[in-house]
Amino acid sequence: MEPKTFTTHRLIKNEDLNHHGTLYAGRSAEWFVEAGFIAAANLTKPENIVCLKIHGMTFIRPVHPGEIIVFESRIIMAGRSALHAHVRMLAKDESVVDGFITFVHVDHEGRARPHGITISPASPEDQALQEQLRILLGTIST
Repeated sequence: MEPKTFTTHRLIKNEDLNHHGTLYAGRSAEWFVEAGFIAAANLTKPENIVCLKIHGMTFIRPVHPGEIIVFESRIIMAGRSALHAHVRMLAKDESVVDGFITFVHVDHEGRARPHGITISPASPEDQALQEQLRILLGTIST
């Protein structure tokens, strides 16, 4: 299966701001995980997905009130029970946050279970993201 991209839009409002008047990192993290979850939930049952880890959520620039942000998320790699999402947040067509999230497919008792999903890179960008994720996961050396 090739990675499919899902998009989520948000308007930055005053209640989303930190004490500097820019988008609060905690709110960004909440939406970041939600965007990754949406990508994972489109491959398997949502009730069988839990978030294991956020990898390298990197902020590139601040986001200001009134900006509309777009989260692009896709599952770029799958393990036996893991689904690895790449999430990018854009504002004004410029990348402002980038990173990865690992979700685990679980049974009704919360134990990791195989999901039977395979992901094949569809582009050189997908291959580069898989390579970057493997480095973060420590499955290949840098």
